[in-house]
Amino acid sequence: MAKPSSEGDSSMASRTGSRSTMGESSLKGCGFSSFTGFRAEKEDVLRLAMPLYLRLAMLECIKKKDVDAGDQHFQTSSSEDDPCENPVVLFINPKSGGRNGSVLQDRLQHMISQEQVFDLHNVKPDEFVRYGLGCLEKRAEKDNCAKETRKNIRVVVAGGDGTVGWVLGCLGVLHEKDQFPVPPVAIIPLGTGNDLARSFGWGGSFPFSRRSAIKRALQRATNGRICHLDSWHVVVQMPGGEVVDPPHSLKTTEVCDVDQNLKIEGRVPDKVNCYEGVFYNYFSIGMDAQVAYGFHHLRNEKPYLAQGPISNKIIYSGYSCSQGWFLTPCMSDPSLRGLNNILSIHIKRKNSSKWEPIEIPRSVRAIVALNLHSYGSGRNPWGNLKPDYLQKRGFVEAHVDDGILEIFGLKQGWHASFVMVELISAKHIAQASSIRLELSGGDWRDAFLQMDGEPWKQPMSKEYSTIVEIKRVPFPSVMVNGE
Repeated sequence: MAKPSSEGDSSMASRTGSRSTMGESSLKGCGFSSFTGFRAEKEDVLRLAMPLYLRLAMLECIKKKDVDAGDQHFQTSSSEDDPCENPVVLFINPKSGGRNGSVLQDRLQHMISQEQVFDLHNVKPDEFVRYGLGCLEKRAEKDNCAKETRKNIRVVVAGGDGTVGWVLGCLGVLHEKDQFPVPPVAIIPLGTGNDLARSFGWGGSFPFSRRSAIKRALQRATNGRICHLDSWHVVVQMPGGEVVDPPHSLKTTEVCDVDQNLKIEGRVPDKVNCYEGVFYNYFSIGMDAQVAYGFHHLRNEKPYLAQGPISNKIIYSGYSCSQGWFLTPCMSDPSLRGLNNILSIHIKRKNSSKWEPIEIPRSVRAIVALNLHSYGSGRNPWGNLKPDYLQKRGFVEAHVDDGILEIFGLKQGWHASFVMVELISAKHIAQASSIRLELSGGDWRDAFLQMDGEPWKQPMSKEYSTIVEIKRVPFPSVMVNGE
């Protein structure tokens, strides 16, 4: 590859030197060890860096949103440019991990390259998929470096479950367009719960104070075995109005893809609004979603209160008490009563095309459809059920890629607390390959729902039903196991 001019070298050296000084200071201040050791680590991870012309071409295509924008960089390549051994790109949410997210971003950019580490506020995952990978695919026939990079590239996500789900959803578009292989996803856990990270061996938190932590995470990301994760498609059909504060994973859609073979019990207006999204860990409705909704708004209004996972959990626990979940038997507010007043459930069991109704226990105030073994920061509310109990209830052992969701209920806050410390299991309701929820408002003005920890307030109608339908996405998400 042609060398840059001396002027460019000088400019680049100036920028690098400036960044190095700032990075050294910030890393030491965050508890990272000496910068000498850091430079040694950088030598070990050079194999992760793509050739410069590829990095620049991809970045320019992404910035200009045009797969042809990086053509000039391919003109500077040569036959001596070999693909890197283990190409990776990293997406990082700098606001995650308390105050350490931005420091981690700076360190990763120094260790690998600035062009391969994306701040999610500046580069969205769908832009990388469409324009970054598109850049490689377009040149793959003539450029061996681009071909091998596209074939072997892996994605590392530094953030919480919501961030990981966002990236997985964007990569899922490759399945729909038959653009293979789909890059597998590794995780650096920076969120509060980190249940996706826990389920695939990445742990519940990132050890910022350990000098070797980043190097080890990158090694596991590039060498870890590939495994699969079920993804679940959600459709919300509602009469008029709009979803309040929908998560980024819930989008408006013109087509309401609900099963017409199951009759809706209530009334449906001529005109409806529809939303759709995907979740990977859980979907829930009821009191737990209401508490999560309040917590998210409090954190957004007063971000200085949320400085890391521990403080987040303390605030979350306090908010649970303030919302009255622990006093629901004594409360007159209709929104604190059992979900059976407003909700009916139908399910399809695995390998069955028939819908069947499921009874909702009167005491249940939150219903969760769970895909992983980890919920609420590593708890397993479904429990490790014994074979005789599984057989008695008609259940099967739960796995993340079995095409089945575990549906359970939580009663008042005390019951939920005992479940979360794993003294007891949650209220087992069913296992299902598809779920239909029908909500009728009555005295309820709003219901609270959430997907993978991202809650929203769902307007309710006294006259018409709101439908939520969940079914498995026909292709799995591709993950890297960190164990």
